Amino acid sequence: MRKGFFLPSEQGNLHVAIIMDGNGRWANQRGLPRIAGHRVGAETARKVIEAAPEFGIKTLTLYAFSSDNWHRPPEEVNALMDLLETYLIQETETCIRNKVRLSIIGRRDRLSTSLLKAIEHAEKSTLQGDVLHLRVAIDYSARDAILRAAMRLKNSREISREEFSRLISEERYNGHVVPDVDILVRTGGEKRLSDFLLWECAYAELFFLDTMWPDFTPEELEHVVHEFYHRERRFGRVPETAAVF
Repeated sequence: MRKGFFLPSEQGNLHVAIIMDGNGRWANQRGLPRIAGHRVGAETARKVIEAAPEFGIKTLTLYAFSSDNWHRPPEEVNALMDLLETYLIQETETCIRNKVRLSIIGRRDRLSTSLLKAIEHAEKSTLQGDVLHLRVAIDYSARDAILRAAMRLKNSREISREEFSRLISEERYNGHVVPDVDILVRTGGEKRLSDFLLWECAYAELFFLDTMWPDFTPEELEHVVHEFYHRERRFGRVPETAAVF
């Protein structure tokens, strides 16, 4: 546990989702190619993943590549895919050693054969990880995920909200179901969700930070978790002190 960090005794099972924004702008500000920012951003992700369990985070979902990102210049897209593949290959052993379970969410039909092999190997090799469930969103769209879940229910009986949530969060390759998001962090100064975990973030606490992702630190994540514990989450109810007739 990091010095000065206080974790409430009843906590320790958080689902944190992060939109890792600002890599390209970080590089541009330094006169570097955009892919240089993505490479530094990958190192930032490594540090955050390592620190996450210290802050009571049990599930961490990182937005690596959205379905809309295919519209970026081909050379940047290809470089990003190569970086993702390299990252998976290099980090699988580290995930095993640190008991991190790695899952990829999003479409897979548009990914290269070599990237798919890296994904399948990483998921299979880390399946027993129980310290942290790391989910990386690649070719991901929340609206598409909701649509796919709805299509699976076509002409079926009426189901509950909880059952529909399971259809959305259930990963096609291992049947694992994850909890709703507690904390949504977006770096880079933008204040929007960009089609990320729209259903799962229904009651998430939102944190929009000006820090570019390559400059984001575990200490900033620690600060976010601290603030989360000081927010009042009512889920539509009134505060106890106001519940007077």
